[in-house]
Amino acid sequence: MSTHAQVEHSAVARLRGIRHSVAEAVLDNVDLSIHAGDFTALLETGGSGNSALLRILAGLEAPAAGSIDVAEEKMIVFGDPRLLPWRTAIQNVALGLSGADAADRARAALADVGFKSRPEALPSTLSAADALRASIARALVRNPKLLLLDSPFGALDCGTRAQMRRLVESLWLRHDLTVVLATHDVDEAIELADRIVVIDAGRIAASLDNELPWPHEKSHPGFQSLRERLQAAMRVNA
Repeated sequence: MSTHAQVEHSAVARLRGIRHSVAEAVLDNVDLSIHAGDFTALLETGGSGNSALLRILAGLEAPAAGSIDVAEEKMIVFGDPRLLPWRTAIQNVALGLSGADAADRARAALADVGFKSRPEALPSTLSAADALRASIARALVRNPKLLLLDSPFGALDCGTRAQMRRLVESLWLRHDLTVVLATHDVDEAIELADRIVVIDAGRIAASLDNELPWPHEKSHPGFQSLRERLQAAMRVNA
């Protein structure tokens, strides 16, 4: 059940018996349900099994085996924002939109994510944070039910990473999104997610509800306890 919702929600994604292997990423008989309104973190120590699972959810890869039932209205945001370098920020956000109001919708989406540069700026002139903001705006302007975040904060410095985490929290709450975040950062998973799924050697090793009061502060006495439980599931020394 979502931290910000008090009613039972239906699943927006169901994966059953997922098997997949590409490079170092392996998924072995993974079952996973994502419920509407939840913020789920996929946490892994090494490899990229969590990223592979996100790409399967996004429809970018087909698993070798298993069944998938995912909402059609889904978008994925990568750590590399993947903006077209020859198009401006607002053109990147509006890409593929139809209607006379496409530019206005794109401009509103940029404002919604706190984009600080000129909308007419080219990606090469953007800070890492504004490039990520534009990538998130490009996803949100399409009104997805499911927002997939593939290690989006990796290129940011510590202070900016904290700002962008707060932005994602705000967008999740304001837009009543369902979010799945792939990350290798235990604290990041605890701070953002209300459910944390640990992937170890291609299998789900643990699925823990984050019962800390919102917002999830490191100063709360339960934070360290949850961190230790997750590290144990990841077989990481504290």
